[in-house]
Amino acid sequence: MTVPFWCLFVGALLPYVWAFSRIPYLKDLGGPDNKEPRAQSAKLTGKGGRAVAAQANAWEALGVFAPAVLVNHLAGASSGSATVLCIVWVVARFLHGLFYMNDFDKGRSAMFLVGLLCAIGLFVEAARA
Repeated sequence: MTVPFWCLFVGALLPYVWAFSRIPYLKDLGGPDNKEPRAQSAKLTGKGGRAVAAQANAWEALGVFAPAVLVNHLAGASSGSATVLCIVWVVARFLHGLFYMNDFDKGRSAMFLVGLLCAIGLFVEAARA
C-alpha cells in the first residue's frame, strides 16, 4: 500500500479520534446515552462541543481528501510530491482537531487552509499528469 493510501486510512480514522475524545465530557450530561447519542452530543458545550465540531469537520475534510488521493493515483501523478502532500494533510488535520478542541481558532483556521491546499495540490498534480 502506498503512503498516500496509508494517509487516507489515517484520515478516515481521525473523525473517530475526535468522537471518542468527547466521551469524558458526557459525564456532565449523565454519562453516554447510547439510545440518543446525537441529541446528547448536541447538548455539549465547551471542549466537548468543540470535539463534536472537530469530528464533523474531519468527516467534511475527508470528503475532499479521499477523491483527491484517488484521482491523483489514477492519473499516475508523481508519487513523491503526492506523498509529501498527503503527509502534510494528515499532520494539518490532526493539528486542526487539537486546535479545535483547545479553542485555538487562528491555528485551527490555518490548519484547515493547509489541509485544503494539500487536497487541491493533489488534484492539480493529477491534472498535470
